[in-house]
Amino acid sequence: MLLQANGITKLYGVTPVLDGINLQVLERERIGLVGVNGAGKSTLLKILAGEMSYDGGQIFKAKETTVGYLAQNSGLQSDSSIWNEMLDVFTPLLEMERELRQMEEQIADPKSSEDPKKYQELLDRYAIRSDWFKDQGGYEIETRIRSVLHGMGFGSFSPDTSIATLSGGQKTRLALAKILLQAPDLLMLDEPTNHLDIATLTWLEDYLRGYSGSLLVVSHDRYFLDRLVTTIVEIERRHSKKYTGNYSRYIELKAAEYESQLKQYEKQQDEISRMETFIQRNLVRASTTKRAQSRRKALDKMDRLDKPLGDLKKAHFSFEAEYMSGKDVLHVRDLSLSFEEGKPLFRQASFDLSRGETVALIGPNGVGKSTLLKCLIGTMKPSAGSLQWGTKVKIGYYDQEQSELNPSNTVLEELWGTYPHMEEARIRTVLGNFLFSGEDVLKKVSSLSGGEKARVSLAKLMLLEANMLILDEPTNHLDLFAKEVLESALMDYEGTLLFISHDRYFLNKMAERILELHPDGIQHFLGNYDDYTEKKQEILDMNDEPSEPFARHTLKQEGKAEVSAEKQGAVSFEAEKQAKREERNRQRKLVSLEEQIHTLESEISELETEMTLPEIYQDYMALQERQQSLEEKKRQLEQIFAEWESLLES
Repeated sequence: MLLQANGITKLYGVTPVLDGINLQVLERERIGLVGVNGAGKSTLLKILAGEMSYDGGQIFKAKETTVGYLAQNSGLQSDSSIWNEMLDVFTPLLEMERELRQMEEQIADPKSSEDPKKYQELLDRYAIRSDWFKDQGGYEIETRIRSVLHGMGFGSFSPDTSIATLSGGQKTRLALAKILLQAPDLLMLDEPTNHLDIATLTWLEDYLRGYSGSLLVVSHDRYFLDRLVTTIVEIERRHSKKYTGNYSRYIELKAAEYESQLKQYEKQQDEISRMETFIQRNLVRASTTKRAQSRRKALDKMDRLDKPLGDLKKAHFSFEAEYMSGKDVLHVRDLSLSFEEGKPLFRQASFDLSRGETVALIGPNGVGKSTLLKCLIGTMKPSAGSLQWGTKVKIGYYDQEQSELNPSNTVLEELWGTYPHMEEARIRTVLGNFLFSGEDVLKKVSSLSGGEKARVSLAKLMLLEANMLILDEPTNHLDLFAKEVLESALMDYEGTLLFISHDRYFLNKMAERILELHPDGIQHFLGNYDDYTEKKQEILDMNDEPSEPFARHTLKQEGKAEVSAEKQGAVSFEAEKQAKREERNRQRKLVSLEEQIHTLESEISELETEMTLPEIYQDYMALQERQQSLEEKKRQLEQIFAEWESLLES
C-alpha cells in the first residue's frame, strides 16, 4: 500500500466539504476519482498532496513513497527553455554523470595507478556508480525527454523555445510532460485531459497504461477513464464509495445498487403498512388484542431502512425546433481562410449537411475547427470558396468560450434580455431546469464558474428553438452527470447537428459521420469515433508505413481514383447513413414505448388496489367504472407490448 486516508474531514467555516473520506492506493493501482462539480475532488487531491490542511482523519504514507501532483490548469511558470526545464527533472542523474566523467579522467591518469589499493577502490566506486547510473536510466535521458515532448505535442518546437512565450494551454501541457518525466510512485492528476487534442489524449492514455507507478486521476473524460482506470472512487454528498472496474462498470454497479436498495426499502414499507393496518383493525378486539400488541412491539423494534437517495439534482432540458428546415441544410465548397501574413489556416474544405444529420468536426489543435464554425455563422469571412445555407434554416450556435454572455448581467437578466417578451415565470422555470433556483438567478455572470456559464449558454440555446445547432466543445466545463443530460437532450433532437468535440465518449455516442479537418481539406468518415479509428487503422495497414494520428489524407491528394470510388460508394454511403438514422429512431421509439408500458402497469396496479377497498367494492357503480377502465388499460398495454416486441425483433 502506497497511501491510505482514513476518515478525512474538511470544513469551510462550519460547513463540511468532505466528511469521513476513506481511500487507499495500492502499487500499480489506477483509480478514477469522480463526482459532480463542487463535490470536493480537487480538495481531496490537495489534501493528499500536502498542499491543504484537513480538519479530521489520518493519512498514512510510506517514507520512501514519492508523490507527484498536478493541479488543474497549472501551467509551468519559468524563464527557462523547454529543454532545460525538462533536464531539471534529471538533476541527480546529471550530477552523477559529471562525477563519472571525473572518475574516468582519474582512472585514465597514470598517477592514479601508482597506489594499487586506492586505484582498486576507485575502480570499485566507479563500477557501483556506473551501475546505479545505468539502472536509473541515465543513458536514456534524452530519449525519454524527446519521446514525452513529442507525445505531448511539442515535437515541432525548438528545444531552445522559452517557456515564457508559450500560451496558457501549452504551459499546462508542458507541466504534465514534466511530471510524467519525474515518474513518482503515486501520480495524482486533476483534469489532465484539458487542453489536449485527440492525438495527444491517445498518446497520454497509452503512456499511463504502461506507467510503472500508481495513478489517482480526476477526470470528466469518460473515454479516458474507461481505457485507463480499474477502480472508481465516487465522492457524493461529502462521502466516498469505492467501485471495482472502469467508469462504464461503475455506472452499471451504481444503477444496480440503487435498484436493489429501492426494492428492499419498498418491500419493508409494504410490510410496515400491512402491520400497521393489522394493528389498527385488531387492537380494539378482545380476541386479537395480544396479537396486535405483539405486532406493535415488532414494529417498534424494526430496523427501518432509509429511502435510498437517487441521483443528485440534475439539470433537465430538451432541444426543440420551432419549424423544420429544408432537406438540404448546408453546402460548403473549397472553403479557405488565410491570415494577414498570407499563410492559409486551412483550404479547400468541402462538405454537405442534410436535415437530421449529426456530424462531428475533429482535427488537431490549431487546425482551424472553431474558425471554420465562425465562417459558417458569419462572424468570420473566408478567404475563398463558397457556403450556401438551405431553406428555412434557423441556426443556434454554442461558443465554448461563452463570449456571448454579458459579464455585468445577472443570470436572470442574461436570459430575459435575450427573450424580453417571455414571462418572468417562464424564464425562472427554464433556469430552474438548469439548476439556477432562488437567489442563484441573481448571481452576476462574471462570478459564475465555467460549468455554470455553460448551463446559462445552453439555456439560451434551448429557448432559441433552432433547427440547426452548431456546437463548439459543448461538453467542456460540464461534469459527468451534466454531460449525460446534454447527450440525452441531443439524442432526442430532431434538427441537424454539427459539433466540435475532443470528448471521445461524446463522439461515440452522438456522431453519425465524422469530418476530419486538415490544413489541405476535409476527410470524410461514416460512423462514430470507434468507426473512425478503425478506418484510420485500415488506411495505415494498407499503406504499411508510420503515420501521425491526424495524417494528411485529403480528397485532392487521393486523386481521381478516390473520386471514382466515392461515386461508386455514394449509394451504399447514403444507405448506411439512413440505416443509422433509422436505428437511432428505433431506439428512441423503444424507450418511449417502455415508458408507456411502465406507466400503464402502474395505473393498472393502482386500479386493482382500489377495487379491493371496501368503499369501492361495496359501491356497484364505482366498481363497474373501475372495471371498465381496467379492461381498457389492459387492452392498451397489449397493443403497446405487441408494438414493442415487433420493434425489438426488427
